[in-house]
Amino acid sequence: HVQLVESGGGSVQAGGSLTLSCLVFPSIHHTMAWFRQAPGTEREGVAAIYDGGRNTLYADSVKGRFTISQDNAKKTVYLQMNSLKPEDTAMYYCAGSLKAGVWHRMGIYNYWGQGTQVTVS
Repeated sequence: HVQLVESGGGSVQAGGSLTLSCLVFPSIHHTMAWFRQAPGTEREGVAAIYDGGRNTLYADSVKGRFTISQDNAKKTVYLQMNSLKPEDTAMYYCAGSLKAGVWHRMGIYNYWGQGTQVTVS
């Protein structure tokens, strides 16, 4: 039974930092990603990591501020978020794909977590 469980969300002031975690049962998939969705907007890809953590990709809006990483032993994918802005406020979702694909397209992901809220004021 596959499960993705996010944690680490919260409220922070602009310029602050948060680290999101995604615990993956039973193991990390080929491609893991973080998406976010603000009220009234479409869900958008934030960052992805694939090939055992050897490669990463980011949305232009978060490049240089966010870092995605994974710890295979802990079966956890992280999203380190620095220099947070109010426009980063959203529900953040972890997603897992069993194969490679266009990382920011939701359709390639087989599994999704329930989301964790990030609020930047």
